[in-house]
Amino acid sequence: MVDLTVETLETPLPASRRPLRQMARRFMRHRLAVIGLVVLSLMTLIVILGPYLSPYEYDQQDFMLIGTPGAPSSAHWLGTDELGRDALTRLIYGGRVSLGVGLLGALISTLVGTLIGSVAGFYRGVWDVLLMRFTDVMLSIPTLPLVLLLSTLFRPSPVLLVVIVGGLIWMGTARLVRSQFLALREREYVEAAMALGAGGPRLMFRHILPNALGPITVAATLAVGSSIMLESALSFLGFGILPPVPTWGNILNSASGWLAIAPWLAIPPGLCIFFTVLSVNFVGEGLRDAMEPRG
Repeated sequence: MVDLTVETLETPLPASRRPLRQMARRFMRHRLAVIGLVVLSLMTLIVILGPYLSPYEYDQQDFMLIGTPGAPSSAHWLGTDELGRDALTRLIYGGRVSLGVGLLGALISTLVGTLIGSVAGFYRGVWDVLLMRFTDVMLSIPTLPLVLLLSTLFRPSPVLLVVIVGGLIWMGTARLVRSQFLALREREYVEAAMALGAGGPRLMFRHILPNALGPITVAATLAVGSSIMLESALSFLGFGILPPVPTWGNILNSASGWLAIAPWLAIPPGLCIFFTVLSVNFVGEGLRDAMEPRG
């Protein structure tokens, strides 16, 4: 007679899911990372749904309020700017642009850095020398002055700004991916696949790249913060996306002239940039600790 106890009826967790659960548990133990993820989720939800809930458009003007910034009121929770536009609505729309540039810029930089780093680390030799020297040259050029030059020559739209930002912050990812490929290329499973006749692209993207996704994911997360900061700096200096399209950077630039009499216009976009970048960095640290536990 078989004794069917609770233990015998329990279904074991598939082996493929166990590492994911362990990573999730390690991530949840990182309190600052969890707080950062909650903050980012709330900001994303607000910038997506906010424009549909606001009774104003980002460029809608109240001609009775033009001239000086309006104080916060029940009709305008964060007041109005000097052109009579609702500050809260512009802040939400600006978040769409700033977060969008940050995410897409980080995606482009991760793709470019992963491609260059994987080719250099796998093929080594001449390819490694050429690609890494090019990476070193790009690292030696100050990013902000170069972006200012490109923004002056090509007045950026949101799409062009994403390309510019993403194309100038990939170098750290490339060096990280190269080091991962140099180490993973010598593993036994790669040598076995090579002995069975697997070609270079298959070895790179089927066997090596999946095992390097942890560090790449962390680098991509941190690149989001760099992209947001770079876009905000450009817009603040007047070389990014120009008004009336709002971004956190150009809202902060417009509000800086009224800081003495209307600080409520400058504080919210500054706090949004600060907490977004801080939250992204916390999430990146949490992912790093979850994917690469230190004992």
